[in-house]
Amino acid sequence: MAKPQKRYVCQSCGSVSHRWAGQCADCNEWNTLVEEAGAVVTPFAAKHNLQGGGRALSLVGLDAEVALPERMATGIAELDRALGGGLVEGSATLIGGDPGIGKSTLLLQAAARLALAGRGVAYVSGEEAADQVRLRARRLGLGAAPVRLAAATSVRDILTTLGQGRPPALLVIDSIQTMHSDLIEGAPGTVSQVRASAQELIRFAKERGTALVLVGHVTKDGAIAGPRVLEHMVDTVLSFEGERSHQYRILRAIKNRFGGTDEIGVFSMETGGLSEVANPSALFLTHRDEGVTGATVFPALEGTRPVLVEIQALVVRLASGATPRRAVVGWDSGRLAMILAVLEARCGLSFSSAEVYLNIAGGYRVQDPAADLAVAAALVSALSERPVPADAVAFGEVALSGEVRPVAHGALRLKEAGKLGFERALVPAAMTRDDGGLRLTGFRTLGALVDHMLGRG
Repeated sequence: MAKPQKRYVCQSCGSVSHRWAGQCADCNEWNTLVEEAGAVVTPFAAKHNLQGGGRALSLVGLDAEVALPERMATGIAELDRALGGGLVEGSATLIGGDPGIGKSTLLLQAAARLALAGRGVAYVSGEEAADQVRLRARRLGLGAAPVRLAAATSVRDILTTLGQGRPPALLVIDSIQTMHSDLIEGAPGTVSQVRASAQELIRFAKERGTALVLVGHVTKDGAIAGPRVLEHMVDTVLSFEGERSHQYRILRAIKNRFGGTDEIGVFSMETGGLSEVANPSALFLTHRDEGVTGATVFPALEGTRPVLVEIQALVVRLASGATPRRAVVGWDSGRLAMILAVLEARCGLSFSSAEVYLNIAGGYRVQDPAADLAVAAALVSALSERPVPADAVAFGEVALSGEVRPVAHGALRLKEAGKLGFERALVPAAMTRDDGGLRLTGFRTLGALVDHMLGRG
């Protein structure tokens, strides 16, 4: 009989090596290789025998009839929006976020609402005692919800308990890094344990039609802790984002096999738990009665939802010889350097002797390239001390040549701006249609925007 082969698994990225090393060759992390029992080595001839052992598969065509999956509404509209309409029976969802961001609170609220609606719900906590979860539920006003609660970390015990009688419609595991499977060696939280525990729970969910929600810890870089394969195993990956010092929270869909990605749900953290935000733009806009230099409103797009945010810029002239700083909060610092270079090379403006600070109000993070024109307008306004009109929004992508290029879903952005009372828009010249009732001012080049703001023509 062949002997088990030793292997070393990286606890950061999950890569496997047959010898120990101080540094992982794949992710370059140090001291992350841990010895695990390997599988029995199978002879090559037996491993690749194509004549026996398997069963014939039933192949179907692409034109076969497929029924759309039924959705189970959680009763929280913003959560359902991020999920694509609600939970799907037999699906596995992974939700990650920083500690204390509100993952457990959100899932407890969703579990309680489903239980009050007559659905069977099981909530298993591996981090807190049952009494701690009960106290949180009472604090949220959900103490009377018929949620079946347990504090456990053994996957075998959990599945044995749930296998008795009717399976729940929803199973919440908080968190997957605390679960332990006795089918494999290793401490809870290691790559092998997270993978094995998730595989057993997902198999149960698929076989019994239970919607499974796994809570995942995140690393200091914001990635979900554990093996990357965990995100491939589940059907949906949600990221719960936000700064603990700010009131708002954003639930973002990163992967969704049953719906679209890049949808977001917006919540506000209050004393009674997480409340839905019907108008997210109100969170990120500063109320100002008179014009302020260096401030521009940008209609960002998250999935199919436009969100208006305020971009703030500050330019401070320095004495000759001093090294200027470039500080960015909520935007890509490399893209700011590109916009500054285009303004200097194509528009004749000088920022080389000035410190530049850029901030997205409210702690919001913008990744949309359509923000280029709004950032440029804020920088020109701060440099010239001429405010952008308070009733105007700006969006458009800026090329290295200085050309202002059109962006997707311009009509949606303008419609949202019109609903919130804005009357003008600074847009690419290629945009001629307006469905929001705004007065459009188009620019072919960034230089044309600078001339317009400085009153040159």
